[in-house]
Amino acid sequence: MNDESLREMMEMNHTSAFGWALFCCNGDREEAEEVLHSSYVQILEKGFQAFKGESSFKTWLFSIVKNNSRRRRFQLNLRVKKVQALIFRPQAETKRIEERIHESETRTRILGLLGRLSRRQRQVMQLVFYHDLTLEEAASVMGISVGSARTHYARGKSLLKDEMRKAGGDNE
Repeated sequence: MNDESLREMMEMNHTSAFGWALFCCNGDREEAEEVLHSSYVQILEKGFQAFKGESSFKTWLFSIVKNNSRRRRFQLNLRVKKVQALIFRPQAETKRIEERIHESETRTRILGLLGRLSRRQRQVMQLVFYHDLTLEEAASVMGISVGSARTHYARGKSLLKDEMRKAGGDNE
């Protein structure tokens, strides 16, 4: 494949990749944009030689985004003093939560239910439901075994179903 094909594949998956970057960056749009940009630069610099075809292009792209978000978070944590993180981080999180509440009552309820799941369960649910990845692809992106992804998926789905019943919601 050539550089033009690479760019086309990136364009086709841009919306999903941004959604995944947003999730990896805990809803911080600016950070997600920077992570996605650095991911694209990395891909374009290496070209298709880096894509070995062991997974789908989308899975490969999502893995790069996840790794760049981790790397960025690690670098930011090195630069920021622990006291500043404790003071400023809760305010930013509160602001993001308030913005989400205004979007939709149903969305807020589902986000609240998702918030009760473990990080791994939320990740696999996000990849499967919002990004249309298979469990195998989600496992690859997350860097875990397929069995582990299936377990997190089943437990997360079961917990969501139980919580929705308690709240009087639908089971769909």
